[in-house]
Amino acid sequence: MPSSVSAESLRLAVFTDTALPQLNGVSHTLDRLLHGVRARGGAVRLFTTTDPDSADEADVVRYASVPFPTYPQVRFAAPRARTAAAELRRWGATLVHVATPFGLGVAGRRAARALGVPLVTSYHTSLHTYATYCRLHAFTEAGWAYLRWFHNGGLRTYCPTHAVERELSGRGLRGTAVWGRGVDVQRFNPGRRSDELRTRLGAGHGRLLVAYVGRLASEKGLDVALAAMRRLHAAAPDRFAFAFAGDGPYSDRCRRLAPPGSVFTGQLVGDALGAFYASADVFVFPSAIDTFGNVLLEAMASGLTVVAADTGPTREVLAGGGITFPVGDDGALAAALLALAADPARRRAVAAAGLAVAHRRTWSRVFDELVADYLVVHAGSRLPAPGPRRAPVPRVESRESRARNRTVSSR
Repeated sequence: MPSSVSAESLRLAVFTDTALPQLNGVSHTLDRLLHGVRARGGAVRLFTTTDPDSADEADVVRYASVPFPTYPQVRFAAPRARTAAAELRRWGATLVHVATPFGLGVAGRRAARALGVPLVTSYHTSLHTYATYCRLHAFTEAGWAYLRWFHNGGLRTYCPTHAVERELSGRGLRGTAVWGRGVDVQRFNPGRRSDELRTRLGAGHGRLLVAYVGRLASEKGLDVALAAMRRLHAAAPDRFAFAFAGDGPYSDRCRRLAPPGSVFTGQLVGDALGAFYASADVFVFPSAIDTFGNVLLEAMASGLTVVAADTGPTREVLAGGGITFPVGDDGALAAALLALAADPARRRAVAAAGLAVAHRRTWSRVFDELVADYLVVHAGSRLPAPGPRRAPVPRVESRESRARNRTVSSR
């Protein structure tokens, strides 16, 4: 369907520390953004990190970067605000969109503010939830102070769901708006189901194929999913098959803990990924940290019954098109999967509801709304007051220091 929104007046500069060929939800969403703006007549230039697998690309500026030692799939480039500002000035950017709050994101923020170019940001990763997950509780307030400084330097902070927007607004972030996500129903649809692929994935002889797609990382709740799968294998060894598509630092552990016969395909993209989804029966999403979960829409569009950890953003994405279980409860997840295995009619009903939800989430509508808001922001642009030049670094007290302060204040 052709777009009714024109971006011809827009020259958009996007700053991010993660972009294709890195494979993750943020990189795929930003790639969609680039195509969405260009399809509406706008010009886009991407500022991102170098990557050993990248090729020469038009309108992409890559800054020298290094991989994180413990997670080489993630790369980091030091902020170069002056260089970025010179690039923006030469190119004639009319709007800067910063998608990551470190490295190049900081460079883009500084450059936009120095030049007076309207600045917007987007919130993709729940950093405070990561900190809590890693038991760095003392750093959560420091993290919120940093995020307020970073995002409130722009005119808009785009959130993937209303649940995330409410949380950020409650934490003092201003100018929030929802930028949702869509799904490609040509690539992800039930028609890509393959009996041959199901057999290769271990789902022959009437087995129910339970699938996971995403990064293989500890924070994704994979220990919960693997524990539930082991319960299922012990209770009904001939009833289920398990398949994983993705890669990451938890890959070796997942392979060790998965039930016998589980299949790990590694990273899949394009039509191969579409066929993987459609050839499964049930999709599990155990993560409690995701701000959206693009894979949920892909699974629903592929006709799968989705079973996901019960969080605000995930409930919003499912919109009644899936089943939830309490966060971290592998017993509840196993029980839900056993119940679905015994009730094909319910599986079909939940899958049909999910398919209907997915078909309402079109990328065309998503980017019409985003570009329209870009134009509103630009038309009324007035950057916030400069504020502190440097990011705040709140003091993080030790346990002993907090105890001493409580004693003194009580006297």
